[in-house]
Amino acid sequence: MTKEHSDHHKKSHKHTSNAGEDEKLFNFDKSFQDDPETAVNSNPETEAKIAALESSLTEMKEKNLRLLAEFDNYKKRTMRERLELLDTASKDVILSLLPVLDDFDRAKRHAEESTEEQFTEGMRLVYNRLYSILGAAGLKEMESMGETFDSHLHEAITEIPAPKEDLKGKVIDVIEKGYLLNDKIIRHAKVVVGN
Repeated sequence: MTKEHSDHHKKSHKHTSNAGEDEKLFNFDKSFQDDPETAVNSNPETEAKIAALESSLTEMKEKNLRLLAEFDNYKKRTMRERLELLDTASKDVILSLLPVLDDFDRAKRHAEESTEEQFTEGMRLVYNRLYSILGAAGLKEMESMGETFDSHLHEAITEIPAPKEDLKGKVIDVIEKGYLLNDKIIRHAKVVVGN
């Protein structure tokens, strides 16, 4: 094989990269509608179905927008109602406690001129009135004295040697009472536990 023949053979089998880039297998810029093979047959029945689907889609979008607007209004209304409820709830509690405050004012005024027995009885009446008002609001005192120590109900301040064997692991003294509001703990009892 001659050199010329070999060079000619190499040229004929050589792939040209420029020719492949110039030719496009598919023109994406061209619409499907322009191609007669892929064009949808436009007949009145198909156009009616398309119009019905477009109408249905528009209706669904409008319903969705209305639902979103209604939900947004609902959220705003419930937030406003919750804030109003919190405001009125604290107002009601304070209004119910005002008579107790009046009783304390009267007791303070009469403390100097009354006997110790009258003062003690007056304080007992004020305490009972306050306790009954708070009880009506759902407040309940936690019974802790002599009970078995429970970390869910009690907070141990300290442990001391139990005076009796049966008081081991039980509450010997209550430093600060625990309270329940509608059967939910709002303050744990601070207690002394026997060991």
